[in-house]
Amino acid sequence: MKREKSIELLNKAIAEELTAIHQYMYFHFILDDLGYDLLASIFKKTAIDEMLHTEKFAERILFLGGEIEMKPAKPIEHIRDPEEMLKLAMKSEEEAIDMYNEFALECANHRDAGTKQIFESVILDEERHYDTFNIEYENLQKFGMEYLSQQAMERSKKMGAPRNSNQ
Repeated sequence: MKREKSIELLNKAIAEELTAIHQYMYFHFILDDLGYDLLASIFKKTAIDEMLHTEKFAERILFLGGEIEMKPAKPIEHIRDPEEMLKLAMKSEEEAIDMYNEFALECANHRDAGTKQIFESVILDEERHYDTFNIEYENLQKFGMEYLSQQAMERSKKMGAPRNSNQ
C-alpha cells in the first residue's frame, strides 16, 4: 500500500468537501434570508453531509499516519439566483462523483482497500445529493417562481399563526 498517495488523495477530497461546505452554507444563508425554507434546508443538510465526509477522510488520514490539510480547494461563488445555485450544486456533485470514482480506482491499484471503500461510500452520498438538487431544479423549471413563492408564503403563515397559549 502506498500510504503517501492515499493521504494525498484524501487531502484533495477534504479540500473539495470544504469548498462544498462553504458554498452550500452560503447558499443556505441567502435562501433562508429570502424565505425559501425548503431549498435553504436542503443546502444546509447537504453541507452537514459534506462535513461528515470531511471527518471520514480526516480520520483515515490520521489512521494512515498523515497530516490533515484543511484548505478549501477554491473560494465560494457569490450566486444569489436559486436556479444558478442548483446548477452549480449539480455540477459540483457530478465532479465529486467522477473524482471519487477515480480516487477509489487509484486506491485499489495501490492496494488500499480501506480508503477505496471510504471513497465508494461517499460516492453514494454524492449521487443522492445530485439527485436531490436535480429534483429541485426540475421543480423550479416546471413550476417557476411560484415554487419558491410557495415556500416563502409557508414561512409567512407559520410566523403569522397565533401562538398556542398552552406552550
